Amino acid sequence: MTAGSGAADLAGTELALLFERQRAASRRDPYPELALRRDRLRRLLAVVQEDGAAIEAAIAADFGQRSRDETLAFEVLTSVLEIRHTLGHLGRWMRDERRPATPLSWPGRARIVRQPLGVVGIVVPWNYPLYLAVSPLVAALAAGNRALVKTSEFTPHCSALLAERVARRFAGDELAIVQGGVAVARAFAALPFDHLLFTGSTGVGRQVMAAAAANLTPVTLELGGKSPAIVADDAPLESTVRQVLFGKLANAGQTCVAPDYVLLPRALQQPFLALARRVTMEFYPRLQGNPDYTSIASEAQAARLRGLVADAAAGGATIHRLHDEPEPAGSRQLAPLALTGVSDDMRVMQEEIFGPLLPLVPCDDLQQAIDYVNRRPRPLALYLFTRDRQRIRQVLRTTTSGGAVVNDVMLHVIQNDLPFGGVGPSGMGRYHGREGFDTFSQLKGVFYQSRINGGFLLRPPRTAGWLRRVAGWLSR
Repeated sequence: MTAGSGAADLAGTELALLFERQRAASRRDPYPELALRRDRLRRLLAVVQEDGAAIEAAIAADFGQRSRDETLAFEVLTSVLEIRHTLGHLGRWMRDERRPATPLSWPGRARIVRQPLGVVGIVVPWNYPLYLAVSPLVAALAAGNRALVKTSEFTPHCSALLAERVARRFAGDELAIVQGGVAVARAFAALPFDHLLFTGSTGVGRQVMAAAAANLTPVTLELGGKSPAIVADDAPLESTVRQVLFGKLANAGQTCVAPDYVLLPRALQQPFLALARRVTMEFYPRLQGNPDYTSIASEAQAARLRGLVADAAAGGATIHRLHDEPEPAGSRQLAPLALTGVSDDMRVMQEEIFGPLLPLVPCDDLQQAIDYVNRRPRPLALYLFTRDRQRIRQVLRTTTSGGAVVNDVMLHVIQNDLPFGGVGPSGMGRYHGREGFDTFSQLKGVFYQSRINGGFLLRPPRTAGWLRRVAGWLSR
């Protein structure tokens, strides 16, 4: 489609022209008022709410099999709630923020004025193709920006549906969906955006950051990593297993904040395994043709996961089937597996798993679990299961992760008033809520001088009295 349509399969010059069109529009209207920002958010809400069945069908076509309920809950509902939350708070977020003025400048006033950045770029992954497009877009539009959204080439059905709906509701100089493969993605990352948000793997994130650096474009990177679940010896085991298995098997484990592996007391490993098998069978009584169990999104991803299992087995790990039924022939609905006897040199303990495989790592005590986490790259999330407040403080204060949940998994992501993001190799920057609004805003410090101007105290000629005043301030 053409650059003016709001949706495009573009590269090179055409993509640059679309960007320049948005930049020109931003310069014509550098500060959209509250009413226009709310109108844009309501139009985005209409994009999400229109014909949920079509969204479910599009994502299912991209995955091969995607649980309808997971699409409804994790893509549509989460997007709707975040838009509504932002609509309810946007007026307050836009107000100038008072800050105390330095005594030397009294009685002047200090304020923070939040301005739109201009044109924002958003790169969307394949695992949650609707929510991970909408969520950062909510913050970008709320902050008054224009936006280009590069969707994943691995979810063509969802991308096309999103592009068509956006094109009917937004002018191309407000919001445009960009479709295409690797060449388009590279051209997209090289554009001189005022901010670029990327969600995806750490390796590709490095490439995106390098491309953005040529334009000094600030970036927010939402990456991944191996998010641990630490189970203390006082944790209620059955509910803990249910929560861990829910996080591991939702979307077949293809979630950046899914619990990657479990650290637990040695004495709990066998009881955990027995419960994991029972809970898996309760969640998914059958695999063959089960509409609730999502398939792996591509054959390449399925082959990668099978390779992790084969590598672990070859290294001496024990593979535990968590379901009675064999893996459906010709299907990418991979059977859930637990792994014990794993070692650090196995690929399954080095790579982000992103699938329904759950390694169990026994520990002698909580400190050993903490040390295990701290020897590894900082994860996107950490999950702790204990009722002991002292242990909670200990783990939260002595480990570093992008976010954390106590006695559950993944729920920090859907807290609309909590910032979400990674740290170190799991990402940088934050969005969601007020922090997302600030990420896509220029926080301009402004000082308002009063009619009574104390600035004369700083100007020459400086007398002995001035020196005494300075000495008095320094001695306080």
